[in-house]
Amino acid sequence: MANSPMAAQDPIHRLLTRDPLLTPHEPVLRRRLQRIAEAAHWLTGGKARLADFASGHEFFGLRRDDDEWIFREWAPNATQIYLIGEMTGWEERSDFALRRRDEPDGTWELRMPGSAMRHNDLYRLRIHWSGGAGDRIPAYARRVVQDPHTAIFNAQAWDPPTPYAWQHPDFRPSAGPPFIYESHVGMARETEGVGSYREFADNVLPRIVEAGYNTVQLMAIQEHPYYGSFGYQVSNFFAASSRYGTPYELKELVDRAHGMGLRVVMDIVHSHAVANEVEGLSRFDGTLYQYFHDGPRGQHPAWDSRCFDYGKLQVLHFLLSNCRFWLDEYHMDGFRFDGVTSMLYMDHGLGKAFTSYDDYFNENVDEDALVYLALANQMIHDVKPDAMTIAEDISGMPGLAAPQARGGAGFDYRFAMGAPDIWTRLTREVPDEDWPIGHLWRELTNRRADEKSISYAESHDQALVGDQTLIFRLIGADMYDHMHVSRENLRVDRGMALHKMIRLLTLAAAGHGYLNFMGNEFGHPEWIDFPREGNNWSYFYARRQWRLAEDPDLRYRFLRMFDREMIAMARNSELLSVPVEGLLHEHTDNKVIAFMRAGKVFVFNFHPQDSYTDYRIDAPPGQYRMMLDTDAPRFGGFGRLAPEQGHVTLKDPDDPNRPVLSLYLPTRTGIVLEKS
Repeated sequence: MANSPMAAQDPIHRLLTRDPLLTPHEPVLRRRLQRIAEAAHWLTGGKARLADFASGHEFFGLRRDDDEWIFREWAPNATQIYLIGEMTGWEERSDFALRRRDEPDGTWELRMPGSAMRHNDLYRLRIHWSGGAGDRIPAYARRVVQDPHTAIFNAQAWDPPTPYAWQHPDFRPSAGPPFIYESHVGMARETEGVGSYREFADNVLPRIVEAGYNTVQLMAIQEHPYYGSFGYQVSNFFAASSRYGTPYELKELVDRAHGMGLRVVMDIVHSHAVANEVEGLSRFDGTLYQYFHDGPRGQHPAWDSRCFDYGKLQVLHFLLSNCRFWLDEYHMDGFRFDGVTSMLYMDHGLGKAFTSYDDYFNENVDEDALVYLALANQMIHDVKPDAMTIAEDISGMPGLAAPQARGGAGFDYRFAMGAPDIWTRLTREVPDEDWPIGHLWRELTNRRADEKSISYAESHDQALVGDQTLIFRLIGADMYDHMHVSRENLRVDRGMALHKMIRLLTLAAAGHGYLNFMGNEFGHPEWIDFPREGNNWSYFYARRQWRLAEDPDLRYRFLRMFDREMIAMARNSELLSVPVEGLLHEHTDNKVIAFMRAGKVFVFNFHPQDSYTDYRIDAPPGQYRMMLDTDAPRFGGFGRLAPEQGHVTLKDPDDPNRPVLSLYLPTRTGIVLEKS
């Protein structure tokens, strides 16, 4: 059967053909694929689409149906449930008591006349169980607000008289690789405080378009009690964070982005949930195991949060419905799934080095989580075929970003998380005269050929307190006093040169898409520190100083200009649509590396002192024109190369059959040549 047509259609056969080293693990791969198919059949009964099953948001929670309010909640261990709020004086009332439905799964229901509640009424649940009771925010609440005086969270009825009218309801992202602008709405403002959806739409979306990015990734959108968690301690999975504005205003943001041609993806956190009991899902009906694993497995040891039980039908219903909700309600164009490594392994991958294929095929793998991720991808692409899904996985699980037809889990992309790691290690620990160029190349290009990745030199992770941004590691405190164009400083010169080279090399070599965290494109000088007790609840470092890149007297504008032209070069040439064609030259002592991609020659001289004349680089024969030069004066460089310099390949004197480019390579400079 190995070469038969049937074998060619077999997903596992296709996976093994592309990676024969997986052959010893074929039985496990087949079992996992079978489990995915069985789970889909289990959830749908084989009679409906998985997308139809993922409709819990249309059944549970509070919704208005003509002249009636309907509220439903799943709480199997509850003995009594009351809806309490402004409409009841926050007291338990019999006319607001839920009743158990006839189904045996523990669903409760309350039907009320339309006059019982009003738009913007605050409410919550009071749930009783054997031996106790507690207040809870409903699991499917679509609007949750915090009282500015008491800091207490409550659900809020959201039934505006005029629903949002989408201006671009049929938006479809443009074809081509994603260039992602990773963003946090709250910290996107210039002044101290929490930014709003509307401010972001007014002030930041135009910057993203001008910079040339085609995708905005929104972080911290799902409601979270603690602002400083960066949105990763989610309490209310169906509620858009009210810190930034109303659901109407988030829809307006997405709509305006679509009108500008921007795809909008959001961070979705299904890897864990906040441990809070009133605001979150923990001990929701009096049990620790309703949504989560019971016992130690239900507690995340590093994040102090709760771990979902992905093998439970109601949990799958909740999470899959959550994915569909954001697609349906807010017209999101996809998701970046956070914490995938933590989901995939029983030990959450903590402190583990994944060095062998055996690490992916043992009892440490949570196959329920893997099945859920595959089902989520299947459902998302069923609802919205051009949606984009990205896995944040540090482990390198084979097949995670391969289509299910080829034996994978179905993610469109995975993050190339090794790229920022190598740059962090080099810039923090190794003088650049000692950078191992060959090792650097292997780290940047070490990825699975059958899976697409998103590359980045740094993201928000590298900018948080406890770490430093790339530019700050390169320049240090000299950034505060020596970024004026009239001041000469060797550390600033070095930092700016390497900042441009690192980003260009990462974009060109390390992936099929590219990501930048907002402000990093112009070398934002400050780390990110959200208000907390340790900084006297200051917002000073939880903002973006956009004016720095707009001040003609400061060097930040040079980095912004370079990033814009780098992105334009990559997009216009469809650089990331094709793989790297090959390494042309690598010399660790000279600190020179050259390669081809999309018919272009990329050459980098990382040497801190040595410039080279008549440096020979192998290249296909022909005429070339320099189209990008990191040393150009408009990028804050020294202008040591002639703009749009032409080159013609020569015969190597030592080997007449070897065509070479003879180049001048100034120190700490990267260039891009295209055939003319």
